[in-house]
Amino acid sequence: MNDAPRRLIRILIDADACPVKDETFKVAARHGLHTTVVANSWMNLPRDPMIERVIVPGGLDVADDWIAERAAPGQIVITADIPLASRCVKAGAMVLAPNGKAFTPETIGAALATRNLMDSLRSAGETTGGPPPFGPRDRSAFLSALDLAIVRLKRAGFTP
Repeated sequence: MNDAPRRLIRILIDADACPVKDETFKVAARHGLHTTVVANSWMNLPRDPMIERVIVPGGLDVADDWIAERAAPGQIVITADIPLASRCVKAGAMVLAPNGKAFTPETIGAALATRNLMDSLRSAGETTGGPPPFGPRDRSAFLSALDLAIVRLKRAGFTP
């Protein structure tokens, strides 16, 4: 009998502004994965025992803190929040942006530096625009990246 703890794949969604929740639910269902949706307000979710809703109190970074405290190897975190992505990458989680971009130990430093530079420019009164509109290509790239992340975790010995 093997007493080693099961290494489970779990998906955590930083949900308040996530445009790919429905896509995540479909992929997770196909793979039999538990998904936790974290937000600071109630939102309508599918009635599915594999989808858990966590409502955290309002406040700065409360949802981020909840997610970061649970981020670990075998977790896939979906967020556009770069500081949260950095915390989760450091904890060993796989992190995907809604546009399919993977945040990795090799890329998170540059992403943080760019975010901080843009924040400084905005604070100084510069008009920096913002991210491009979210479109079908982003959705498709996200679906591919999520499937790839799940396959990689399964190959690494994690299970649904």
